[in-house]
Amino acid sequence: MVSSSTTSLLVLGAGALVGSALTLALISWRTSKTSNRQLAIPSLVKNPTYEPFVDTSKNANGVIETTYDTLSSLPKLSNNLPVEDFLRDEIVNEQFTRNVQFFGDAGQLKVHRAFVVVVGLGGVGSHAAAMLLRSGVGKLRLIDFDQVSLSSLNRHAVATRADVGMSKAVCLQNHFQRIFPECQVEARVQMYDASAQDELLSGSPDYVLDCIDNIDTKVALLAACVKKGLKVLSATGAGARLDPTRIRIADLKESSNDPLSRSVRHRLRREHDIHGGIPVVFSLEKPKMKLLPFKSPNEDDARPEDYQVVPGFRVRIIPVMGTIPAIFGQIMATYVVTQLAGMPVQTEPVVNLDVEHYGLLHQRLIEREELQFGSADAVEVDKEEVAYVVRELWRGRSARDQDSTNVGRGMWRSINNLTLTRWDQTRPPSIDNLVLLTFDEAEAHEATTLEDLAFDEWEYYSMVESVLARAVRDLS
Repeated sequence: MVSSSTTSLLVLGAGALVGSALTLALISWRTSKTSNRQLAIPSLVKNPTYEPFVDTSKNANGVIETTYDTLSSLPKLSNNLPVEDFLRDEIVNEQFTRNVQFFGDAGQLKVHRAFVVVVGLGGVGSHAAAMLLRSGVGKLRLIDFDQVSLSSLNRHAVATRADVGMSKAVCLQNHFQRIFPECQVEARVQMYDASAQDELLSGSPDYVLDCIDNIDTKVALLAACVKKGLKVLSATGAGARLDPTRIRIADLKESSNDPLSRSVRHRLRREHDIHGGIPVVFSLEKPKMKLLPFKSPNEDDARPEDYQVVPGFRVRIIPVMGTIPAIFGQIMATYVVTQLAGMPVQTEPVVNLDVEHYGLLHQRLIEREELQFGSADAVEVDKEEVAYVVRELWRGRSARDQDSTNVGRGMWRSINNLTLTRWDQTRPPSIDNLVLLTFDEAEAHEATTLEDLAFDEWEYYSMVESVLARAVRDLS
């Protein structure tokens, strides 16, 4: 007798086989139906080979450009399908059906129409670019002057040993043609610098991703994006970290735990008068390792700067756990795609508080209720809910000081002067009716009415109402 579990497995196997047959039938039908549009079907291509660079020359601007042979055994790929037809094309529609289920047709079409520039194509940038492509971004400009090395294979998104020695930009372009051939992928084998910024940032990109690990170049790119009004997302140091749970997205001014962020923030403020407004992906984890000592080819100690191919670029090696830059890149792609689709994520704020702080604020709320109303019976929130209110809603800061840059010990000290109180004094102190204020601000708030506040300080009033409305949505 066949067991029920065996029967279930047989049914599942048969279903998978039928699904595969239908997919192949769809591909075959679509390919034969549209004779002027050849599709790359990797599973039907035997042993695709990669030809390394075959020609090097200078363009009219004197910039060295390298011409590569693409996947020689693949069919000729076409990028001529208009973006507006992506959702009507059977292959493209099916490829991105899971995205459409998230964003809807309108949201996914915004992603297809988007143009994103990725600068720096190492461990972080290659993964960011790969997931932008797999999410359906219709146009990508990939910029990096470097080549794939054996030691970079532990963190690169797509490179294989066959790609070693090839430009990182062209390596990605070649692989991307087999994943989403309709995407317009522009590979620029070029180092970003200020003299080329107008060219490399041309075309009004919807987003620029800074995945550079050199401070000079990173500062130049971020400053250019701010001055041009381009949306930019920056990645800071992913090397020497091991803990994926401590990676965050926040404004550059909040990323004080990261040494690279600190240096970039200082340079931007000093050289370009830029004090914030740039989202960054960074880790709260302190680096576990330091730069390794530099050895010359004969194993003697040497000055690293004597071996720099490009001035200002790091020669000493920092240990990298390949999974961490990959996660950085995935986070960057997620942030950008959700922004493009009109479904942005609410990032977790950088709040360096612990259980004792939330317990203290919970106790202060109870004492305040007893002082004002003679009893704390109306308090139904517990310490965990206080943590949500303080961390998620008010970011560990007074509602009247949401632009504060206090993090770390500065935030710990500020807690000494903060308390929770009712926003609407006629309603109980529930999650959606608590505001975090300094003691003086709380006393002033309790002495006024919401009607007066709305009349005198409409901007502040509407901000708080908006934040508390989000609590209602989160709870529902």
